[in-house]
Parts: sequence; structure tokens; C-alpha cells
Amino acid sequence: MRVFVNKELCIGCEACVDICPEVFEIQDDLAVVKIDDDVPEDLEATVEEAAEACAVEAIIIEE
Repeated sequence: MRVFVNKELCIGCEACVDICPEVFEIQDDLAVVKIDDDVPEDLEATVEEAAEACAVEAIIIEE
């Protein structure tokens, strides 16, 4: 799984960071993905939870 944040949609609410700080962080008031490669398998469920919690659906998951 790969994950991206649509910076045009992101409002920087930090929900993704609160749920999965291993993958997401805030830079310049917007969420970014800290992992350049595939998300480790043990974090996939947490990334999916973060995507579902995103208020503006800015998190994109590619499997």
C-alpha cells in the first residue's frame, strides 16, 4: 500500500497525525506522508483508519 495526501484538500486538522504518527506529520500547516515507500504491513490498518477519519478525504490510498 502507498499513501498520499492531497495538499489542495488538506486543512491540517491533524486527525491523521493523532491516529498514525508513524506515517503522517504536519509541515507548513498541512499533513504529509513521512514514508517514501510502501507502508509497512503492520501500519496499514492504522493508515486506513486515518484516511477514514480525514474530515476532507484528503488521504489517498493506493493498493
